[in-house]
Amino acid sequence: MEFVHIPVMLSECLESLQIRKDGVYVDGTAGGAGHSSEIAKRLETGRLISLDQDPDAVAVATERLAPYPCATVVRSNFRNMRQALASQGIDRVDGVLLDLGTSSHQLDTAERGFSYQKDAPLDMRMSQEGISARDIVNEASVSELARILREYGEEKFAFQIAKSIERHRAEHPIETTFELAEIVKASMPAASRREKNPCKRTFQALRIAVNSELDALSQGIDEAFDLLKPGGRLVIITFHSLEDRMVKQKFAALCRGCICPPDFPVCVCGHTPEGKLPFRKPLLPTADELERNRRSQSAKLRVIEKIKDRLDEAE
Repeated sequence: MEFVHIPVMLSECLESLQIRKDGVYVDGTAGGAGHSSEIAKRLETGRLISLDQDPDAVAVATERLAPYPCATVVRSNFRNMRQALASQGIDRVDGVLLDLGTSSHQLDTAERGFSYQKDAPLDMRMSQEGISARDIVNEASVSELARILREYGEEKFAFQIAKSIERHRAEHPIETTFELAEIVKASMPAASRREKNPCKRTFQALRIAVNSELDALSQGIDEAFDLLKPGGRLVIITFHSLEDRMVKQKFAALCRGCICPPDFPVCVCGHTPEGKLPFRKPLLPTADELERNRRSQSAKLRVIEKIKDRLDEAE
């Protein structure tokens, strides 16, 4: 299986994780094992657990990490990180990496149905299981379709696209990516159709809905941070504003001190920060990387370091 994978912001990820030779690390989105391989190279007595829900990625990562005895590949969504690590006898880690979004393999493999630039059956399932994009497009109500496009794609023509989908599927089911792309473009004013990628927002929204990506991210951040040892770091690469906003807000909440109402004269909550931000702003790809890897264009890397456990506060 050909699985081309250029790891995004590789050097920044490795530096942010502060990898120790005896540490325990998790790559929650193994993909083609680009990041995982470089983490594994830096371990001696440590361990690396690489997770992915995509069976294609699991097969490739298992093969590519075979030379590293420290590395284990587990098929799992990172939202279930605690359970996946427990199966390996691990309950604490020194670092977690999440490289969000769609892999190059998923986008470039037409039959996976992620891309509006390749004609294929509507699918978009990262796990290759469960409800597909075809199911949503042909079965969801107009109001639900419009909500998905508006909330997950920030598509200003969400209702018009949803109504157009309803008209077309009344005649026959919408089966392919090109069918959907043509419906989306025809639902927009001429000026919007002339955009470089007028279908991007709709396809992003459906992909997020199919894979429950925002729910998975919210749960994944919570699990990953809880699993960190004090001094451990969670490193996340996002590729669109919805992901980045969630990461930013969750990191800010973990770094917040007093949570008393602002009109209280003195603090009575005793709440102290659980984490700290090594970098106040997200790291961005270098000009050299942007030239080498066009899929890094929208990447933002955020890091949080754990400074204490919740149990410490309870004690």
